[in-house]
Amino acid sequence: MAKKQSNTLRIKLVKSGIGYTERTKRTLKALGFHNLNQVVEHEDNEALRGMLTKVSHLVEIVSDTEEK
Repeated sequence: MAKKQSNTLRIKLVKSGIGYTERTKRTLKALGFHNLNQVVEHEDNEALRGMLTKVSHLVEIVSDTEEK
């Protein structure tokens, strides 16, 4: 069985978590965000997709050509 090639997602925090619930803030922290406009990379999996769904109004997925 061949190994599945893992894809990574680059995620950018575009809006602050201030004023949102503690649960939303903890999700941003779990994703590794500390500063506004910060870009983090994570391996694409179902758990990550679930977290991104919960904070989709605060983050955006950027392509490799936009941020480097």
